[in-house]
Amino acid sequence: MNTALTPAEDTRRPAYGAGRALIVVYAVFAISATARSGVQLIRDAGEAPLAYGLSAFAAVVYLVATIALAHNGRRWRRVGWLAVLIELVGVVVVGLLTLTDPGLFPRETVWSGFGAGYGYFPAVLPFLGLSWLWWSRPGRVAAQ
Repeated sequence: MNTALTPAEDTRRPAYGAGRALIVVYAVFAISATARSGVQLIRDAGEAPLAYGLSAFAAVVYLVATIALAHNGRRWRRVGWLAVLIELVGVVVVGLLTLTDPGLFPRETVWSGFGAGYGYFPAVLPFLGLSWLWWSRPGRVAAQ
């Protein structure tokens, strides 16, 4: 008889209910930020390289967060935590910088003014993502 502890297999679906809705919202932001930054970088890259590059970075963060939130694996959950925390720091730092030094970003980014151009969803989304990662963690679900 094998007495070694074997890890329990996570048979849950990758996301369900509110989690699926959150993944869709992240996917929409990934697509919109990618499209916006792509157009900005192709048309006017020299006009505001920091702002447009930051929009491209935000697009990558949203894309990685979307993929990570859609998976249950331990590595993807870690990636999800990291991506959503980077998103939160980005929204707060860029939001504060656009208020305190507007000249630093002559053109808007996804995170400018705490996401004002996107109805402040970029300011709320990382909190929703972190909440989902916390409430859907395997240890908590297994304890129920």
